[in-house]
Amino acid sequence: MKLIPTLRQLQYLVAVAEHRHFGRAADSCFVTQSTLSSGIQDLESVLNCRLIERGTRRQVMLTPLGEDIVERARSLLRDAEALADVAESGRRPLAGRLRLGVIPTIGPYFLPRVMPAVRTAYPDLKLYLREDQSARLVDALHAGRMDCAVLATPYDLGDLAKLPLGDDHLLVGMPTGHPLSEKTEIDPADLESEEMLMLEDGHCLREHALGACAGHPLKANEAVQATSLGTLVQMVANGLGLTLIPEMALPTVAYEGSGVVARRFDRPEPSRGIALVWRASSPRKKEFELLAEVLRTHLGMR
Repeated sequence: MKLIPTLRQLQYLVAVAEHRHFGRAADSCFVTQSTLSSGIQDLESVLNCRLIERGTRRQVMLTPLGEDIVERARSLLRDAEALADVAESGRRPLAGRLRLGVIPTIGPYFLPRVMPAVRTAYPDLKLYLREDQSARLVDALHAGRMDCAVLATPYDLGDLAKLPLGDDHLLVGMPTGHPLSEKTEIDPADLESEEMLMLEDGHCLREHALGACAGHPLKANEAVQATSLGTLVQMVANGLGLTLIPEMALPTVAYEGSGVVARRFDRPEPSRGIALVWRASSPRKKEFELLAEVLRTHLGMR
């Protein structure tokens, strides 16, 4: 009978490929470095090939064949996890581990509102959360490092499956006492002469903000860009310009006394969609539908 690698050996190899460091790879696998090194040597013996270049202390390098086998190992590990997930979900829906990603312009305003309801509805669910930008979460989903994610749309999701959770309207945030604060509704043309503050590249809210005023050239201040929505609003409060604020964030960033007020646009109001997304090949579709139902009910968006 032909010898075949074990899943544990493949996990060690993938960890080394991701961390490019034996010590950090061992820590991520909760084993000693010697155990991990021994496991990879056993894997090389089973496959009768060299997977890792040795002789350098600065960075772990994989051989070309090693890089190819890492990709195949990731696929096998995803299938093995899916097998375990099918068994778990067959016994109890939304129980055990679930890795949920969320983008920074949703997480701080979305999670406190819905997580209590999720815990109440599914007390056996062990929810591991990761906050990151959309592109990295999509990559993590494709690579099998995340199970599902809450993202803002429109966004290029490729072949990922999605369920809409609701629409989050975008409002104009401005310093208290700004002339536009006298208006009850803002025409996009009103913003053409205003200094607009945006998040830095990589945040999809930046693209949604620019799209909200399509046809009206905005004076986006490229010299002053924020890394978070909270920082962006603080700059608005300090009189550096205006910005667009998602409605779900208003209670947190534009509360009374914050120095910032928000005004709605004329209809039709611009908005971003909020969706739960996952790999179309995932066997946990029914569970994600159950999760989406709870999120949609308690998200409170109109």
